[in-house]
Amino acid sequence: MTEAYIYDAVRTPRGKGRKDGSLHEVTSVRLSALTLNALKERNNLEGHAVEDVIWGNVTQVMEQGGCLARTAVLASDLDQSIPGLAINRFCASGMEAVNLAANQVRGGAGDAYIAGGVEMMGRVAMGSDGAAIAVDPSIAMETYFVPQGISADIIATEYGFTRDQADALAMESQRRAKEAWDEGRFAKSVIPVRDQNGLTILDHDEYMRPGTDMQSLGGLNPAFQMMGEQMPGFDKIAMLKYPHLERINHIHHAGNSSGIVDGAAGVLIGNKEFGEKYGLKPRARIKATAKIGTDPTIMLTGPVPVTEKILADNGMKIGDLDLFEVNEAFASVVLRFQQAFDVDPALVNVNGGSIAMGHPLGATGAIIIGTLLDELERRDLETGLATLCIASGMGAATIIERV
Repeated sequence: MTEAYIYDAVRTPRGKGRKDGSLHEVTSVRLSALTLNALKERNNLEGHAVEDVIWGNVTQVMEQGGCLARTAVLASDLDQSIPGLAINRFCASGMEAVNLAANQVRGGAGDAYIAGGVEMMGRVAMGSDGAAIAVDPSIAMETYFVPQGISADIIATEYGFTRDQADALAMESQRRAKEAWDEGRFAKSVIPVRDQNGLTILDHDEYMRPGTDMQSLGGLNPAFQMMGEQMPGFDKIAMLKYPHLERINHIHHAGNSSGIVDGAAGVLIGNKEFGEKYGLKPRARIKATAKIGTDPTIMLTGPVPVTEKILADNGMKIGDLDLFEVNEAFASVVLRFQQAFDVDPALVNVNGGSIAMGHPLGATGAIIIGTLLDELERRDLETGLATLCIASGMGAATIIERV
């Protein structure tokens, strides 16, 4: 089978996903086109160099609807002969785009792809697409649907994680993110967002709160307790599904959950011949990809079974991996991953994660692959795993190996 290599990976800074966020006036299409152009320019590509653009975005309505991937191509400097495919695997959309592109290359369906994603959460509100699993009572009742924050609290209750543990992980995410920015660890991949006059709009992740400490986190009220305990009473729904739980321990709040932000990321993937044609050196190969379905109520446990699957399918053990990127959707997701595999927390999300810098839904999967690659290079390590939990009960994972 043909090898699929990563030749480059870029991302925009993450802007606060609200009206006073720095990227609020930038559309999803324009931010996507900026990312495509950066990959084209950095690698001296011809406009027709890639077979396709596969682009993830979750809330596919309004400006993010209508096959955003194709619109982004037309708004970019790529040739109009390049098609576009918009995909949605919720929080893993950006990763699924990369995995799909890699497997297309491995199967011989084209020499190169650009894959990644975007989410402008301050412009297109999460949930505004009216997902059936949440709004159709017949589906919601059959699946024991609860919002993701309740699911995160179910994980904490089921596996015994405390508020202090969640807050400590959040504080460490902030500390690591600040250290990474201070030391320029993202400099290779972050592309500044500029306006039409060339003036910089944003060149750093603006959601970060580096002054976060346990005391400030301790002052935050649980974000999901009211919806759990009062109307519509999602805790009761959860306990119908899991009758062994006497109560749901609500430990999550704005400070130990992922931030709502705007951002985009892209990865250039190709075979050996593509690299030789354009004089590019591969940075890593995509060694393996995997996805899985999981319990839709607890919902966010996917990183554990999908990691078990990707390791088993490739004859690997957890000890074969040097670094881990586990999306910080909520603190309990990462705590559960660390517990399940008994991995050293010092090897997980070493530059902070979505709690500190935010989670632009459709882009995050591509972001963490690029972050993982940069850090493997910085530390001169070989192999790493990136994985995400996914809404409605799924998991996705990618293993990359430096070459």
